[in-house]
Amino acid sequence: MDGPPDAFGSPYRLLSGAVVPRPIAWVSTRAADGTRNLAPYSFSNVVTPDPPTLLFSASGTGEDRKDSARNAIETGEFVWNVVTEDVAEAMNATSATLPPGEDEFDRAAVTAADCAVVDAPRVAEAAVSFECELVDTLDVGASTLVFGEVVHAHVDDAVLTNGKMDTTKLDAVGRLSGSEYARIGDRFSLERPP
Repeated sequence: MDGPPDAFGSPYRLLSGAVVPRPIAWVSTRAADGTRNLAPYSFSNVVTPDPPTLLFSASGTGEDRKDSARNAIETGEFVWNVVTEDVAEAMNATSATLPPGEDEFDRAAVTAADCAVVDAPRVAEAAVSFECELVDTLDVGASTLVFGEVVHAHVDDAVLTNGKMDTTKLDAVGRLSGSEYARIGDRFSLERPP
């Protein structure tokens, strides 16, 4: 079958079901009034390694922006926490729609730890957390893309080999569609041609 994206039902369902697995940015922020916020975003990725820059896409623009995007814009910072299997249920708990002012760290029973450079908290239980300073935002359709330069990283020694990130030790979880997630367990290697 061929056709425009809406010929396959919801364009969201088509994109989220075919572009898989997607990394999950478990974004922690602090609002200007000090309120903590923690929410997962699977429309997210690395932008460039030089300077090291990440992005996440949050639904809503202008006055309708999600708390994470609004807080990042107002304070100029956020933390991207990597989701691994041991924190997947806590991450899912933070996807609930909560009233303003309710703390997702408390709801998910995860520890808010201080960061080294930014004022936003990080998830202490995360194997990897990237402290980010806001670089730019871009409204695209019904979403706000938030770009952040990584200014500090917290990496658990358990996922390092000789001081370097070891993907075989990081049990990252990827987002599929609906209520489905993927474990990174079945890996294979291909040598890049010269």
